[in-house]
Amino acid sequence: MDNLKKNQIEVVTIDTNQNQYQDYPTLTLRKQTKEIEYFSVNLDEKVTLDMVSIHGGKFKMGTPTQEQGRSKDETPEHEVEIKDFFVSKYLITQSQYQAIMKENPSFFAGDNKPVENISWFDAHNFCQQLSQLTGIKYRLLSEAEWEYICRAETTTSFCYGTTITSELANYKASFGYGLGGSGKWRQETTEVGIFPANNYGLYDVHGNVWEWCEDHWHENYIEAPTNGQPWLEKETSLDSEEEIPRVIRGGSWDDTAYYCRSGVRLWALPSFKGKLIGFRIACDSMST
Repeated sequence: MDNLKKNQIEVVTIDTNQNQYQDYPTLTLRKQTKEIEYFSVNLDEKVTLDMVSIHGGKFKMGTPTQEQGRSKDETPEHEVEIKDFFVSKYLITQSQYQAIMKENPSFFAGDNKPVENISWFDAHNFCQQLSQLTGIKYRLLSEAEWEYICRAETTTSFCYGTTITSELANYKASFGYGLGGSGKWRQETTEVGIFPANNYGLYDVHGNVWEWCEDHWHENYIEAPTNGQPWLEKETSLDSEEEIPRVIRGGSWDDTAYYCRSGVRLWALPSFKGKLIGFRIACDSMST
């Protein structure tokens, strides 16, 4: 790991302040600098892919009982152990997808906007093609890995704190969450990396587009794996894979803050394509 690149990033958290003379709280953005480690892969002459080093550990997956809007499918809270791995700093962009797949199916055109209008199978094929090109085995994140990198050692509703604002993420900010008020709803995807990173140096973990995960959908976390591996049905056929929903996480530009919480989980059929879903990728090693 000594040959990893290092970079300083600015991380933002929300402080909530209220005194007896105020009817509403004041939200203050607190900024600090952190160092991340990563490696870069050249996809073609102009396009690169940055993979951030994530140190493993244990965390509580799911949402606490007091969290506003908590859903039954986010329960029960359970401890999960995650191993070290690498994850893409950004959502996979249209230029990255084009470099590997030689096509761009996105509804909202823009080289640095996240690719969308792709199925789970398309995302999976991207990982396979990239693996063949580089010799490194790329894959989708497990749902547990996704929540681990989204929370980034936080336990609040969002990686930034107890709420978010339209300064921090691209979501349907016409509606607030918790002590946060309304803000600008952009009504389309935005370029990756224009909002602040979380504590792990990752961008757009809340909003912009939902992210495909490897896991099959389950109604709750009862009997969920605790080792960070994908939760997959044991007996499936090629035909049945078309019918088993896959997990999506993170919310999108067309979802309210409620759906962008760290613990929120939804599903889509793996063949579904829409302008709300993209993906992020992972690998376990930077070498073959």
